[in-house]
Amino acid sequence: MKLSEIAKRLDCELRGDGSIEINRVVGIEEAGSGDLTFLSNPKYSAKLKSTKASAIIISPQAPPLGISTLRTLNPYLAFAKAIELFYSPPRPIRRIHPTAVISSSAQIGSNSSIGAFVFIDDEVVIGDNATLFPHVVLYRGVKIGSGFVAHSHVSVREYCEIGNNVILQNGVVIGADGFGFAKRDDLSYHKIMQSGRVVLEDEVEVQANSTIDRSAVGETRICRGSKIDNLVQVGHGSRVGENTLLCSQVGLAGSTQVGKNVILTGQVGVAGHCKIGDNVVATAQSGIPSDIESGKIVSGYPAIENKLWLRCSVLFSKLPEFSKSLKDLQQKVDKLLT
Repeated sequence: MKLSEIAKRLDCELRGDGSIEINRVVGIEEAGSGDLTFLSNPKYSAKLKSTKASAIIISPQAPPLGISTLRTLNPYLAFAKAIELFYSPPRPIRRIHPTAVISSSAQIGSNSSIGAFVFIDDEVVIGDNATLFPHVVLYRGVKIGSGFVAHSHVSVREYCEIGNNVILQNGVVIGADGFGFAKRDDLSYHKIMQSGRVVLEDEVEVQANSTIDRSAVGETRICRGSKIDNLVQVGHGSRVGENTLLCSQVGLAGSTQVGKNVILTGQVGVAGHCKIGDNVVATAQSGIPSDIESGKIVSGYPAIENKLWLRCSVLFSKLPEFSKSLKDLQQKVDKLLT
């Protein structure tokens, strides 16, 4: 595809030779002749001098370069859309596989694809254009909108509700029992019936092997546009606001309330019943034991403001030196006093 055509489709400003033939889209280090790459993070600007790409997607403020450029205010988004111009994933045949087991009371919309060994229980309702890959299981009473995609080994438990254009990657479990047990007088545990449900609103994506638990009463809800990475645990009765990102290995204990546009990066843990405000960012491995106000960037355990945590981190490596200095000072004081 010619670079000029790509610029038109991506709505980018072309500077340079639009007749260049582009064959693929790759990262800046791997790019060679005939490749289109991108730069969105300024810390990688030094790689511009060594890249062998034929063209690059870059911000309008970038200086003139020795190669052709596609300039846009959001290079990363343009890069994502450029990939779609060159790669389309395999499309399953729009049919119901003969090995699928589907209840007679289930309702399945038009133009759906149901793969091998799928199980769809009683009273399930699925909208149009659904794609269920092999070994997907939908329990009784599940309600799903249009454009649903469930990859192999997804399980959606009874009476959960899923909106439009939701994607569940391999091994996702929606609506498993929340972790609820009441201690008996003899110190054994009585399982609390988990009678609630999970609701996933429109445009949610949950990636591989993540789990979202149902609650004892009420619901666990993931709001519109939120994205959940691999190996994430969302505890029973939690609520995740719109357009929030939960990165890999994040864990939300029960009844956690997460606001809109929040980013919890890798391995962040949140204690139960905490409230996290809108637009909060928690850096990797932060532990959040209490509420976080909107707009904060937090780090560490217990999580504190990121700038304070960075200053504290500088001091950690110097603690042995401080300890020795204090001991030396104490010895000098002791000598003066004796």
